[in-house]
Amino acid sequence: MALLPILEFPDPRLRTKAAPVDAAEVTTPVFQQLLDDMFQTMYEAPGIGLAASQVDVHKRFMVIDTSEERNTPMVFINPQIVSASEGGRVYQEGCLSVPGIYADVTRADSIVVRFIDRDGKQQELVADDLLATCIQHEMDHLDGKLFIDYLSPLKREMVRKKLAKQRKHVA
Repeated sequence: MALLPILEFPDPRLRTKAAPVDAAEVTTPVFQQLLDDMFQTMYEAPGIGLAASQVDVHKRFMVIDTSEERNTPMVFINPQIVSASEGGRVYQEGCLSVPGIYADVTRADSIVVRFIDRDGKQQELVADDLLATCIQHEMDHLDGKLFIDYLSPLKREMVRKKLAKQRKHVA
């Protein structure tokens, strides 16, 4: 397994809309290895979700594990939200591509998502609370959207400046 580099805002590649994964590709050793590498990268970061777009692979899939024990890895390939609850819930979100920044984002509290799993099988899952938020967050990445896009332009500019300042201190 290998750690993959995570793209960070404002990298323009994060704005790329991901293409669907070919069903025949899912069970190949190369694709399965990429999934393993993404899980390792996500766990090391540490995070609870990672979209392929964040590691510069612009295909529609993501890995998620919201368990405290990190023992419930989930793979969502070509995910589609089939339905979403009317009521929203506010979560303070963070993102591996926007390190050190957290903001309140309102998303559907419960969703039904249809996807292909790691074994190439079509699945449908009812998700709520943190898992629903995480799925929606990672699906945004696949559409070239970041959680900070839900913020006002002024707050988004403050985030950009804060990250630029952090990078200067690291360099």
